[in-house]
Amino acid sequence: MRKLSVNIDHIATLREARKEVVPDPVQAAVFAELGGADGITVHLRSDRRHIKERDLELLRKTIKTELNLEMASTNEMLVVALRIKPDMITLVPERPEELTTEGGLDVVKYYKTIKPIVEKIIKAGIGLSFFIETDKNQVAAAKKLGAEQIEINTNQYCEKSKIKNQKSKIELNKIVDKIEAIAKYAKNQGLRVHCGHGIDYWNIEPILAIKEIDGFSIGFSIIARAVLVGLKEAVLEMKKNL
Repeated sequence: MRKLSVNIDHIATLREARKEVVPDPVQAAVFAELGGADGITVHLRSDRRHIKERDLELLRKTIKTELNLEMASTNEMLVVALRIKPDMITLVPERPEELTTEGGLDVVKYYKTIKPIVEKIIKAGIGLSFFIETDKNQVAAAKKLGAEQIEINTNQYCEKSKIKNQKSKIELNKIVDKIEAIAKYAKNQGLRVHCGHGIDYWNIEPILAIKEIDGFSIGFSIIARAVLVGLKEAVLEMKKNL
């Protein structure tokens, strides 16, 4: 069965909408684990728009599964990461004005900038992953930098899956084929392969057919479902798919 890391950023987003102390992302993480989550993912942004450093500190002390910290490859984030010491760091691109992460990190373009950051992450004994597009050059660069894992950006696939016509279906199949090819390439390079961004209870099915994919990072669809059925049940339902 594939691993499921539940992104709880949206719990913190709801909390910050009213600047209250509830709902608590740490409590949400516990319910996610009770539902079968194999890990918890959070994105600490430079503007701290949802997850705060205190959330990270409490998560590190509380959860029993893997703590995956998504972050930009900056010295500011590195200082926090080295203090908290999550199990895994996934480097992602970040723009202040974006609603959510809009694309994969260009590891090739920013290789020299990223390198001193990842060297310190690896030295600290923290696992390293990159959120990237379906491009072999990106996979190769991530591997060269010492990555253990990649996370393939599935946003294009998920957006295309919303369009229901024959032309879109053909294009969707091509995107799935591309994801599969990159997953196979990455596995041959000795990397674990995860997918994430926009995946829900329905569009996940074609991706599940790709045997090289080891796990998923899923947030919004699970949190949205949890509003109706509770977080534990929402995670249980997703785990059954895997």
